[in-house]
Amino acid sequence: MKRLHVHVSVDQLQAGIDFYSTMFGSMPTVVKPDYAKWMLDDPMVNFAISQRGRMAGVNHLGIQVESAAELGEMQQRLVKLHAPVLEEENAACCYAKSDKYWVNDPAGVAWETFHTLDSIPVYGGNAESSRVQAAACCTPASRAEPSCC
Repeated sequence: MKRLHVHVSVDQLQAGIDFYSTMFGSMPTVVKPDYAKWMLDDPMVNFAISQRGRMAGVNHLGIQVESAAELGEMQQRLVKLHAPVLEEENAACCYAKSDKYWVNDPAGVAWETFHTLDSIPVYGGNAESSRVQAAACCTPASRAEPSCC
């Protein structure tokens, strides 16, 4: 089973937690000083917010899978896009260790396809690729930044 992933950058973490907890009718499953995450079943989404020095708004989108086999299936789909795909194994990002693939859609929106292997005590770590921006929650540096709005 796959789960939609949405990561939003916020200016004020506690205000975001208050807003989304009310909107979703539940408290976050993970709360850190700069990050919060809801693993929701209705709607089926992994929704995260972070306060990491980025412009407020959608940081990236993704699809979370439950197994290495599902990740392999998603990787095969990404190859068919004929777009650059960044592979990361054992990536430390957003308080989790994951295997993942990144691709940008035609509008420049970063999409992450990932299988979470474990939780970790830090936002990012040594496993991050040099092509990754820590401030962007491990979003590839090639992602187009919006010029406005």
